[in-house]
Amino acid sequence: MYRKSLGYTGEDLAVNYLLEKSFTIINRNYHTRMGEIDIIAKKTDKLHFIEVKTRSNLNKGKPYEAVNQHKIHHLLKAAQFYLLKNKIKGCKLSLDVISIWLNSDNTIKEILYFENITM
Repeated sequence: MYRKSLGYTGEDLAVNYLLEKSFTIINRNYHTRMGEIDIIAKKTDKLHFIEVKTRSNLNKGKPYEAVNQHKIHHLLKAAQFYLLKNKIKGCKLSLDVISIWLNSDNTIKEILYFENITM
């Protein structure tokens, strides 16, 4: 599977996972000059800025292992930009990762959700 289509498939699966967990999806693929946020979601009174990593094999390790300090830094900067641009203050925030490992037929073999990765 091509890298971009694998990523889009993973993001679609992540959105479905979040909806099943009673999240509201606010935005997808939010671009700033600081980076991209795959999914912005809300649950109760907390905004979640979510990085989605998807793999169809583990040759390069588990999907979540691709999220390093550099990526977290860019996610944080993009989240701060989103908050400023949308004049959001006093809201609880969470930087999260959804790690998806797919079977060959694009069904989920494993999905892991890591909340508050920088806290």
